[in-house]
Amino acid sequence: METFNDVISGNGLVLVDFFATWCGPCKMMHPVLEQVKATLGDKIRIIKVDVDKHNDTAGRYGIQSVPTLMLFRNGEILYRQSGAMSKSDLMALLDPFLNQ
Repeated sequence: METFNDVISGNGLVLVDFFATWCGPCKMMHPVLEQVKATLGDKIRIIKVDVDKHNDTAGRYGIQSVPTLMLFRNGEILYRQSGAMSKSDLMALLDPFLNQ
């Protein structure tokens, strides 16, 4: 079974959405992430981490508010931001990392 560390350590881009089921802004991010995945396809992997079920992982990365988006490649944090955002804002944020 693939672990969180396995996923973020790959050489592809991985966008991690740290969320909680009770969080309103987190629920707003779900369709945005689906749209981004539909647009980018295999250029990015998007995973969701429920902070209540995986508080060890959330704690390791100091997640204090949700949603928090983190972008990884080769286990390295490339970007981190808390709060919901629009598809256009997220696409603009990801764009510089897509061709690296």
